[in-house]
Amino acid sequence: MATILTSQEIQNLIPHRYPMLLVDRIIECDDQNHIVGIKNISVNEPFFQGHFPGSPIMPGVLQLEAMAQVGGILHCRKTGSHSSQPLFMGVDNAKFRKMITPGDQMRIEVEITTTRGNVIRAHGRVLVDGQLASEANLLFMLTDQKV
Repeated sequence: MATILTSQEIQNLIPHRYPMLLVDRIIECDDQNHIVGIKNISVNEPFFQGHFPGSPIMPGVLQLEAMAQVGGILHCRKTGSHSSQPLFMGVDNAKFRKMITPGDQMRIEVEITTTRGNVIRAHGRVLVDGQLASEANLLFMLTDQKV
């Protein structure tokens, strides 16, 4: 598994920082419509303290956020610019099929399906050990707002 972008290079593209940075590296990217990121899930993740003590499960909303971050990285690579920042605007048809727990590695796949004006639609999937854990249709709005 070759690394296309390291954690530091990812942080040069998107504004997220620990504990809200939910992608460790990028392993595939065609700089157009397809990207794959990796997130290693550690028992030390801060959300496991309350979700759930004694039975840690990664919250679904954070799986969606990980998909959105990987989609944002793709946009930055595609445009080669930091002048427009994609902001997460909506989610449709989210499905959670497998629990993600400490020790798992998330493979986060995002495909841009359409771009019209300042709106991007994408489909995201999270796989663990080759099994679909979650998926959703994502909606982004491009803005020149600095975050």
